[in-house]
Amino acid sequence: MRRVRYSVATSLDGFIAGPNGEYDWIIMDPTLDFGALFKQFDTFLLGRRTFEMMQQGGGAADMTGDAKTIVFSRTLRQSDYPKVVITSEVTKTISSLKKKPGKDIWLFGGGKLFRSVLDAGLIDTIELAVMPVLLSQGIPLLSEGARSPALQLTDSKILPTGIVLLTYRVTK
Repeated sequence: MRRVRYSVATSLDGFIAGPNGEYDWIIMDPTLDFGALFKQFDTFLLGRRTFEMMQQGGGAADMTGDAKTIVFSRTLRQSDYPKVVITSEVTKTISSLKKKPGKDIWLFGGGKLFRSVLDAGLIDTIELAVMPVLLSQGIPLLSEGARSPALQLTDSKILPTGIVLLTYRVTK
């Protein structure tokens, strides 16, 4: 079965964006092969805020290429964004995707969306790129909610820039 992987950059103190959605604090490490990373996925899951931020930077299609992009929103209209799928049904959509053949699924950005998918038991791995910075405020990695499941560390790596990559399997 396909895996849903939450892969995100976070500050050392647990924020995925600044108070206004800023991400200028994220370091781009030249040793990371983003092309190889993106080839592991054929579907990207985005929350509305992350999608709107990407639209300002050129659009989700610029980043995700030919992969299927699904945006979870109660306010966006499908007719306004024909190149992506707009839906409000998080659990049903992701459960269905996991049963279909294909590559892994990237849950991209969004602490609130991450919380709802985690609470539904649909996250398989959490992959953090911990940046060597303290933001002190911003959008948290995980919004408030139920106690989260146990995690098992499956990989760790320190990059030359000081970024620490951590991969956890969600134990069910």
